[in-house]
Parts: sequence; structure tokens; C-alpha cells
Amino acid sequence: MVSAQRPATPAVVPVDRVALPVVLNWVPEALGPLVDSAEVKNSFVLDRTLLGAGAALLPDSEEGARQSLRKLDGVSVRLYRFHDAGMIDPDQAALLREAYRARGWKHLVSGEKGAMLHSGTTDVWLAVDGVTVRGGTVLAITPKSVSLVTFAGNLDPVDILKLRGHFGIPNFSGDKLEDAR
Repeated sequence: MVSAQRPATPAVVPVDRVALPVVLNWVPEALGPLVDSAEVKNSFVLDRTLLGAGAALLPDSEEGARQSLRKLDGVSVRLYRFHDAGMIDPDQAALLREAYRARGWKHLVSGEKGAMLHSGTTDVWLAVDGVTVRGGTVLAITPKSVSLVTFAGNLDPVDILKLRGHFGIPNFSGDKLEDAR
């Protein structure tokens, strides 16, 4: 006699506990009103081929950064500039931030009035799966601009450290960059 096995009941995991996949062309709905009022709108995507070409341009001494770049599937950049300061609604910016939290991404950094942005804010979120970084987003807001950079790939946290100082990823004050290479 063959006994029928009951299929296992799948575990239900709350949405706020699971990071949704990184999609380079996804942007929060809250960005719509900001985009509509922007005077200048630029966006581009660097795919795996272009990132590989960029990695090949790095000197031999940057092998760690090359390896990390090869793990990326792509980078999406969106830049929005406004004619006058104050055109960026703080409530819309808050909705942007909330959209990443709602997707389950981990808020890593929030910097206000940083020297790099001159009276702006920068937020960094990572989409993580255990210890693997599946991607991330940097949102930089100044009084007259919004920049959104998203990357996708399979990185470990050390890979992100190896990319500091390249492609606009800043070194941090007191950073021991050589330790990560």
C-alpha cells in the first residue's frame, strides 16, 4: 500500500522581512511627482559589459576592485535637477525613503548636511540575503537635485569596501582603504 504524503505547508514570511529582488529600472512611485517638477532629467544604465570594460581600465594594483565589479549585474543612475532650491518636497522625499523600507531593504546610512553634498542628505539601502548583498541604492538629495543610484549583483560586504574610491563611491574620513584590499 502506498501512503500519500501530505505536502509541507509553505511558511508565510512577512513582506517586511524579505528583501524584494533588485530591479535596476524600478523606482518608488513617490519619485513621480519629483520627476514631473524637475527641470533636467538624466538617466542611464551600465550593464555587465560596460562594467567589465570599466573594470579592465583599472590598474593591476586594483585587482580587488576589478573582482568586485565583475560581480555586478548592472548600475542604474537617475539624476534630477531643479531650477530653484526648495522645489523638492520633504514629504515626497520621506515617501521615497519609506518605499525602500517597505521593500525590506536595510537602511545602512543616513547622512544629513554632509560636506560632500553641501546641505543635502544621503541615504544608503542594501538588499541583503543572509550575508550576500544582492544590490543597493544611494539616494542623494541637495536643495536643487535628487540623485538615485541603484546597483544589482551578488556581493559580500567586503566587495563594497573594495569599491571605495571608484566610480563615485567615496572613501570615508579616517578610512583605512588599504586594509580592505
